[in-house]
Amino acid sequence: MGQEASTGRIVVGVDGSEASIEALKRAQNLAVPLGAQVIATAYWEFPQVYGGYVAMGIEGFEESTGQILKESLEKAFGPDVPENVVSRLVRGHARESLIEASRDADMIVVGRRGHGGFGGLLVGSVSSACVAHALCPVLVVHAPENN
Repeated sequence: MGQEASTGRIVVGVDGSEASIEALKRAQNLAVPLGAQVIATAYWEFPQVYGGYVAMGIEGFEESTGQILKESLEKAFGPDVPENVVSRLVRGHARESLIEASRDADMIVVGRRGHGGFGGLLVGSVSSACVAHALCPVLVVHAPENN
């Protein structure tokens, strides 16, 4: 009964931040020796509309998120994105969507974007939600320090 080994899946949350670009690089470093696929994923959602009023200028969220994803891939890998890296644009909130993606992933990789006076100690809401609720291992990556 020779079962063919399935390709591993590393899902990366991408938001255009330096930490998420570093997360793409780290995920690729892990994926290559494992023969895994890197799924670079950016999430977008329309803002909530209150009381039936529609805000002006709410179009373009999907397109601008797609552009952020494209630019992030270029910053991480240059003009030639590796063959094992695929990009996905998903309508939904990053926290819930990444946790859902963890059902089929072998690993989730996200950047740390904690803010505030204790920035070195904080983990952002998306990364902390993934750490607490994902169904697979989670790697939280810091942005590289500029010396």
